[in-house]
Amino acid sequence: MPNALAAEQSPYLRQHADNPVDWLPWGPAALAKARDQQKPIFLSIGYATCHWCHVMAHESFEDQAVADLLNQHYVAVKVDREERPDLDAIYMTACQALSGAGGWPLTALLTPDGLPFIAGTYFPKTARLGRPGLLEILAEVARRWNGPERARMIQAGQEVARAIQPQAGPKTDLDPRALGMAYSQLRQSFDDQFGGFGQAPKFPTPHNLLFLLRWQARNPGSDALAMVEKTLTAMADGGLFDQVGFGFHRYSVDRPWLTPHFEKMLYDQALLAMAYLEAHQLTGREDFAATARQVFTYVLTRMTGPEGGFYAAEDADSEGVEGKYYVWTPQEVLAAAGQADGRLFNDFHGITADGNFEHGTSIPHRRQSLADFATQHGLDADQAAQALERARLALLAARQQRIPPLKDDKIITAWNGLMIAALAKAGQALADEALTAAAARAATFILQTARATGGRLARSQRDGQASGPGFLEDYAFMIWGLIELFEATFELDHLEAALELTDKCCELFWDEADGGYFFSPADGEKLIMRDKDDYDGATPAGNSTMTLNLLRLARLTGRRQLEDMAQQLMQTMAAQTMRLPMAHTMLLMALDFAQGPTKEIVICGAKNDPAAQAMIAKAQQKFIPARALLWRPPEGPEAARLAALAPFTAGMTTVGGRATAYVCQDHVCARPVTDPDELRF
Repeated sequence: MPNALAAEQSPYLRQHADNPVDWLPWGPAALAKARDQQKPIFLSIGYATCHWCHVMAHESFEDQAVADLLNQHYVAVKVDREERPDLDAIYMTACQALSGAGGWPLTALLTPDGLPFIAGTYFPKTARLGRPGLLEILAEVARRWNGPERARMIQAGQEVARAIQPQAGPKTDLDPRALGMAYSQLRQSFDDQFGGFGQAPKFPTPHNLLFLLRWQARNPGSDALAMVEKTLTAMADGGLFDQVGFGFHRYSVDRPWLTPHFEKMLYDQALLAMAYLEAHQLTGREDFAATARQVFTYVLTRMTGPEGGFYAAEDADSEGVEGKYYVWTPQEVLAAAGQADGRLFNDFHGITADGNFEHGTSIPHRRQSLADFATQHGLDADQAAQALERARLALLAARQQRIPPLKDDKIITAWNGLMIAALAKAGQALADEALTAAAARAATFILQTARATGGRLARSQRDGQASGPGFLEDYAFMIWGLIELFEATFELDHLEAALELTDKCCELFWDEADGGYFFSPADGEKLIMRDKDDYDGATPAGNSTMTLNLLRLARLTGRRQLEDMAQQLMQTMAAQTMRLPMAHTMLLMALDFAQGPTKEIVICGAKNDPAAQAMIAKAQQKFIPARALLWRPPEGPEAARLAALAPFTAGMTTVGGRATAYVCQDHVCARPVTDPDELRF
């Protein structure tokens, strides 16, 4: 018989519905059972596409001996970290405090009141290679809990809970020198040979690259751009990028970006696409634009629901083997693509008889430039490109006959906000209305649920059912997406929605006592800790993102109070940022924006006026990181509506009936420009 997880919406929880463990989802019923029976809680947190979560499930949670121990002595609780990032953050902090490490699966033993007294990550079923075994841990903890040592375990949980409580630091202005410090720290950790930062495993961390592009714009003599270009080129050429079906895998297990951890996350696609787009804007390199387009091809063909929302992730495993869906032998390539095209594909992508992965298989990657490859094979570049593309499409068709990895089809609001931002940015940078339309469709879908719940965002949804209320990052990333969408379309609905969500975000999350935003809403579940996220990790922190959102909205609307809130945020986070600036690059992007010079650009003219269109395109396609861009019709209700949102635009109109650009920088406005060729930023 399935356990209680069978009724849940989360694909991760439902993966465990047939375990012999009597799992319960986190909630009042599980907590009440633990208190009533005075049993410790066995908490297991993971996500649907987590490889080691699968391993632990197969080894232990499908095992009757483990299940018997759990069912007799514990209340076993499963949590999808993507549905409940608040719980994940609390118990991950406890795990790091107790063990010095973290990751998923996250395993914690709690008192009936939720206090953690033991925490770790993956445990094998029995002790192996220095790791304690789950059977031994469960038996020993049960023996102690049911004996005289229970009080000591409860006391340990209380001490851990006290130790992880957030402490408000001193408030001070964020020192602009943090920008240079972060650059120096990133430069020191940069891998000059292969790009990226640090040693293996290597994570893309795209907001580090976005920060470096801004440092380059401010300091053209630095080598920040060279670091970005080397990293972006190496990632796109390596196995980190799916050379057959497109999209980026989660991270590389080696320095050269060849061997990835094969899962694909929506947030990586969004943030990496932004990095490639901005690098294209700054350098003009078409290969960066092409990579961004390929990412969107993957997302729009494989990760988009019928209503326009974007799915969360694809697993690394298929048929129980990591990477099996993605790797090839030379014979498989020849069988799919034919002898001529297949040989070219094998040579260009390093697919050999010896293989570069497990069991003689190869991960496709690019080993040289297309031009050099074509010359070696006596082809011109177009011929080589066409042959390789024919082979790729043939391999893609053949791969689709394989058993695919699990797709986690939750639609997570925060990650959708990031993809909306990326698509809208691409619509501007690449002048591609189809990408803008995809962003708008997703935004409409997400906001429909908000309008049905009093303006509040849901955390995620699946099959038309919401998982629960949204967290800070859901609001922060959706606001980011709406700002980008407004600057791509100039539709005031998007700006109004961004402002409404900002007001709701402040209502639900703002800390009136110490400043900054809490991660969970004020009326949310009362847990052992209510924290503020400030570390820009796999995704930027909600507080960092909101700081930049507030500054951009302040420039778009002229609302000084939004700028004041951004300043308070930077003051609140200044102390921890100065300790390690490179860990706060999204916040430093906000600091860079605040330092200026910022440009407020208003284009006035009929939307179908070629001169107005040329001015808009010039502003949208150029790399101007500290920018607020608005379009104003010469007259009519939309002009009045814009003036109500952004009063400073009220007096801006066409000059001599011609499309006119108004460019202001740091509160000083240049003379209006009516000739697109004379427009300078």
